[in-house]
Amino acid sequence: MTDAARLADLVELTTPRLRLRQWRDADRAPFAALNADPRVMRYFPSVTAREASDRSVDAWHAEIAERGWSNWAVELVRSGEFIGFVGLTVPRRAELPCMPCVEIGWRLAHVHWGCGYATEAAHAALRVGFERLQLAEIVSFTSLVNTPSRAVMERIGMVDSGEDFDHPAVPEGSALRRHCLYRITPARWRGAVGVDYAGGSTASTQEH
Repeated sequence: MTDAARLADLVELTTPRLRLRQWRDADRAPFAALNADPRVMRYFPSVTAREASDRSVDAWHAEIAERGWSNWAVELVRSGEFIGFVGLTVPRRAELPCMPCVEIGWRLAHVHWGCGYATEAAHAALRVGFERLQLAEIVSFTSLVNTPSRAVMERIGMVDSGEDFDHPAVPEGSALRRHCLYRITPARWRGAVGVDYAGGSTASTQEH
């Protein structure tokens, strides 16, 4: 990671339909609501309580303020409605097999599933990671059975590394414990840059 990773002015990204931005206090309630939705949290060990949800907002807000990137709040351009998060983070668990690494992740309200928003926003996040932050690789991981997220990973050009592992935060015996690890390099990403989504392409991403 280069000095570009500390660009404190890199706070907002705009795609044809979405804005990835800094967190606001108004985001806390809808974010807590989606974290308490069993459909959204189906591939997590449990739903997330309000206190834990707010702690995540606090952490990501602080990271964006300090270095210009983290998990951004995502809103619809047409209405300003908050719909979830997409972004780049350094996992907090040092014992993960991919560490040290930068992870791309997403979580959207269930009503906005199936619209291609996660894919669209993830394309923008990858662009930041490779063009602005000059990362050598970006990873993503999820439960083996989480086919929706795995489909997003594959749509944005990521490749299953075959390095499956047991996630230390998931209880033993849980069907969610075994995780897959996806990876993408700058070279592979450049090959996928021209993929169209929602009437646009990653080339239309604007950084403010």
